Amino acid sequence: MLASPSLAATEEEQSNTVQGTLVNTAEDRAPVEGVEITVTSPDGEVFTDTSDDEGKFEIEVPGRGGRVMIELDTETLPDGVSLRNENKSSITRNLNPGQRAVILFPIGPDTRDIATKWDRIPQLVVNGLIFGIILALGALGLSMVFGTTGLTNFAHGELLTLGAMAAYMFNVAMGLPFVLAAVLSVVVGLAVGWAQDRGLWRPLRHRGTGLIAMMIVTIGLQFLLRNLFQYFTSGRTLNYDAYVTPSGVDVGLFSYTYRDAIMAGISAAVIIAVTLALSFTRFGRATRAVADNPALAASTGINVDRVVSGVWIVGTGLAALAGVFLGYTLGVTFNIGQFTLLLLFASVTVGGLGSVWGALIGSLIIGVLIEVSTLVIPAELKNAGALMLLIVILLVRPQGLLGRKERIG
Repeated sequence: MLASPSLAATEEEQSNTVQGTLVNTAEDRAPVEGVEITVTSPDGEVFTDTSDDEGKFEIEVPGRGGRVMIELDTETLPDGVSLRNENKSSITRNLNPGQRAVILFPIGPDTRDIATKWDRIPQLVVNGLIFGIILALGALGLSMVFGTTGLTNFAHGELLTLGAMAAYMFNVAMGLPFVLAAVLSVVVGLAVGWAQDRGLWRPLRHRGTGLIAMMIVTIGLQFLLRNLFQYFTSGRTLNYDAYVTPSGVDVGLFSYTYRDAIMAGISAAVIIAVTLALSFTRFGRATRAVADNPALAASTGINVDRVVSGVWIVGTGLAALAGVFLGYTLGVTFNIGQFTLLLLFASVTVGGLGSVWGALIGSLIIGVLIEVSTLVIPAELKNAGALMLLIVILLVRPQGLLGRKERIG
């Protein structure tokens, strides 16, 4: 049975329409009548319709879009008619005004190759590596700021959201090509990194504000930015204009999409460029000197304020780029930062606080762990595995995998 809903809306009506036709492909595409289709809106409202004698249904969902759940009630299927996969009776989809989509509910004997859960491991590992390398962009910036200033920035996740929001504004609101919008969003991130250090963190440092007080400031900034983002998005999930269903490449044990391969390649190239710059350039040597001993670095003629500003600029730019990529894969939401913040902390803690390579390794470990853990726990709890690893690392090796031990006392 095929359901081919078209999802359409206009800004004036402030609503979306989910419509389609149910047919039985096992019986020469005979229409399937009397099947109940339910759509749950982002606000939790439920709208229902039943397919007519031509197999057609139409459901109007008030609002301006967002994440909805489209569900087929298998109990209302005619006798002798069933879904090929009973676990695929519901589909979650992001609705945007004017968007059209095709959703399939296959019916008939299950002809799929049933693979064991262990056969999924290669695909899950690849998915985890792709997510991990994108996560590493944000973790690298967080680790650089902590290593240089000692500040735990709880607002770092919102900098990812900033990148996604900026790309959406340039791409959708201003009509720029997605690639140009992505570049401009990184430029916005760089500018915000400079502005927040010059306007907030540098004055606090010069006044002798302690790290605990500054950390509390980051918590307040986190909530301020998140609420602003929620206000401007009205809590909806947004998509870039460039979004299309990605085509994939199947290499046997696993598959990947060109989109994911490009994002992973760009992320890896940027991370390698930053790490090499920190290792071999004058700015990189100055950054490491400030991270080791700011007072001693200042006594040798290094401009500590300029180095710290540079770290904030680079760190925020990396976060903005990570936000652009996450917005492309997950949709642009006001809480992207909230979703990723604990994963960023887990990544830098597992790899080693203040360690650039540790942030990369920790992010890859966290990304793979999150995906592979779905073999044994529900997907809704997959982030819990990363947090459990964080706790174990803190108990067994507090300095992280690549961190240095410190003598206390």
